[in-house]
Amino acid sequence: MTARIDHTVTSGTFSLDGQTFDVDNNVWVVGDDDECVVIDAPHDVEAIVDLVGGRTVRAVVCTHAHDDHVRVARELGARVHAPVLLHPDDLVVWRLTNDTDPDGELSDGQDLEVAGIVLRVLHTPGHSPGSVCLFAPALGTVFTGDTLFDGGPGATGRSYSDADLIVRSIRERLLTLPDQTVVRTGHGGDTTIVAERARLDAD
Repeated sequence: MTARIDHTVTSGTFSLDGQTFDVDNNVWVVGDDDECVVIDAPHDVEAIVDLVGGRTVRAVVCTHAHDDHVRVARELGARVHAPVLLHPDDLVVWRLTNDTDPDGELSDGQDLEVAGIVLRVLHTPGHSPGSVCLFAPALGTVFTGDTLFDGGPGATGRSYSDADLIVRSIRERLLTLPDQTVVRTGHGGDTTIVAERARLDAD
């Protein structure tokens, strides 16, 4: 069977630094008919379980620990009997809204294997200290969480974020990917590496 990408959008809130915002979050599921990996677990566990179907979930992978990306991660992991994985540099953010730690760690250069393909972990700090992206060469795509959007870098200016660092992460870790790599983001529509390189170079 050929690996594919399934997608849904869930709605809820994002809270940090005493402010709360309404948000729509992308949920990505990568796999085949038998097994998959879930990328981010925001807001609505039932919607994600429905997207997974009866497949074996190898991991619930958190691109970062802001509450709108991990709110139902623990519940989802228990429902589908899968470990919740997070880069350790984001534990400080995770612990703002969780009283137990994730099940395992993500590390830069780590390969997550599912459905005959590899998701390579790229540590891209800036939006948060432990933000990661997941590059799937066989699918010609990268899942960027809130590091890179259609239109440029993710938000900074809140606790644990760094505007200079996110730009460096994008330039060094993402813009070096093949031009036509599809960028699948944590919020909003897709873009490509070549389009975002042109935007960043124009700034």
